[in-house]
Amino acid sequence: MKLASVQVHGRACFGAVVDGGFIDLSARFAGRCHSLADLLRQDLVHDARRLCADAPPDVPLNSIVYLPPIPDSGARVFALGVAYRDHLEETGRASQESPSLFMKHRQSLVGHGQPILKPRVSDLFDFEGEIVLVVGKAGRHIPEADAMAHVAGYSILMDGSVRDYQKHSVTAGKNFDRSSAFGPWMVTAEAILDPGGMRLTTTLNGSLMQSTTFEQLMWTPAAIVHYVSTFTELHPGDVISTGTPAGVGHRRTPPVFMKAGDRLEVAVSGIGVLANTVEDE
Repeated sequence: MKLASVQVHGRACFGAVVDGGFIDLSARFAGRCHSLADLLRQDLVHDARRLCADAPPDVPLNSIVYLPPIPDSGARVFALGVAYRDHLEETGRASQESPSLFMKHRQSLVGHGQPILKPRVSDLFDFEGEIVLVVGKAGRHIPEADAMAHVAGYSILMDGSVRDYQKHSVTAGKNFDRSSAFGPWMVTAEAILDPGGMRLTTTLNGSLMQSTTFEQLMWTPAAIVHYVSTFTELHPGDVISTGTPAGVGHRRTPPVFMKAGDRLEVAVSGIGVLANTVEDE
């Protein structure tokens, strides 16, 4: 099932993307549930699936505007810095035993189909396609053997990176307003039978920039969930973006950076395509 947060005629709501349109679960839950993160907190995914069974779409897809799947201000976005071995090699870094993490701030994220903004202060605006884990069950010190039971689903993130600012501040370089994208939706975990087999590709103006499978991560998704849970309790709606593979723009010869008018697409098999155009700030 594809669960999304959207605007319909200016009204924010959440629901399911199905063949032929969008099913508004906000209306069907009639006040019991107010957001996708709330749906996860209340463990209502099965109820959502039942409500959507054989239900006709409420609106066609061309009537919705996508928001980040989890727009709630209280949900956190953890992001891995270097997580694929080929990206480790292209950066020239030494191997690392544990994941390297930073935080993405909500104001840096836009939804599918919305323009991302190239900062006016830099021409070194780079792309990073990533696969996202969405937490569905709370936990602290989660054993690896149990970790995937805490994952509600998967999504896609494009981690827009301002490389000159990133050199002196990872927080700044990764969090310019509206510089990254998240979406289009969350695919629930039972729909992804083989997470390791998911293929991620990033294309810029139709040219392939990145390509990998999820199994090429240096840590398993379960190990990543376990690691994050060692220092903080994970909550439903929290997001873990699992890092990017080789092929980023600033490591190419010559370097490739995004500019106004570009179109970037991050595709993941089993999930879909996160597509955005670039505009100047």
